[in-house]
Amino acid sequence: MLNLEWYRTFKVVYEVGTLSAAAQLLFVSQPGVSLHLNSLESYTGFRLFERESRRVVPTDRGTLLYDYVIDALLKLEEIEKLFHGKSRAGRPIVSLGMCYSTFQCILEKHVFELPFNLITRFGECAQLTEDLNNGVIDFVITSKNSHRPNLTFNPFSKERIVLVAGGKTNTSELDRLIAIDDRNALMNWLKKQRWFATAADMEYLKSFWLTNFKEIPGFSPDFILPHFDSILRCLKNAEGFTIMPDFLCKAEISNNNIKMAWTGYSDLENTLYFGKRKKTIYPKEIEFLENLLVENWIA
Repeated sequence: MLNLEWYRTFKVVYEVGTLSAAAQLLFVSQPGVSLHLNSLESYTGFRLFERESRRVVPTDRGTLLYDYVIDALLKLEEIEKLFHGKSRAGRPIVSLGMCYSTFQCILEKHVFELPFNLITRFGECAQLTEDLNNGVIDFVITSKNSHRPNLTFNPFSKERIVLVAGGKTNTSELDRLIAIDDRNALMNWLKKQRWFATAADMEYLKSFWLTNFKEIPGFSPDFILPHFDSILRCLKNAEGFTIMPDFLCKAEISNNNIKMAWTGYSDLENTLYFGKRKKTIYPKEIEFLENLLVENWIA
């Protein structure tokens, strides 16, 4: 018989890109994740992922299945949250929406410090804000200030968007073109390089390009990966470029695994906001999260 847990596992693996990360998020063993995927593939009769050394890549059938089931799975998660919350009334359950890479970089190591239960949801700013407005989640971290009558957005930090190079990337020509301020030659040289990006955050690449070259990129990245941490792992001691927020890559730059290649002709910064509903049943819990995030944010 079809087991709905297979679909839950499939969804998480599809979104995070590795079996080990999925196992951590699902609080199960990695062999358990593999068993669920193998069972679902056997049931459907199709291979849903291509296994590579450190990650899994969805096949065309895998992508098609994800598109078919994601809405139903999200609805089931909402139902689970609603009834689970009522059954565990003694301990509040707060749902948080944010970027997966930000969660892993900033909040993940502090989860056990929380005096309440936490449900996380990862996605794009627009969808997370919509979920906040609809009451699906209680609190978001976003770079978009959405003017909604029942929501409030408080700025707490900034992220600088920068050009990052792999540890083995030769950046001498890049430095030379920047020094002589030959913008057309610099743009054309960059277009010929190997590029990494995330499906959810292509906006960073577009914004950086428009700010510095006054036009859209005009090319497609060579590698589209699930999250920035995946990109950072690929760029360690390798060649290639990506555009990303500086706070996500400071540790890898300090360890000389990657390079800060260029900050642009002018700084490109996004203001980061804490978003919440004006009337929330978890004011103390959200304040706790806000303080924890501010204290541990990488400036």
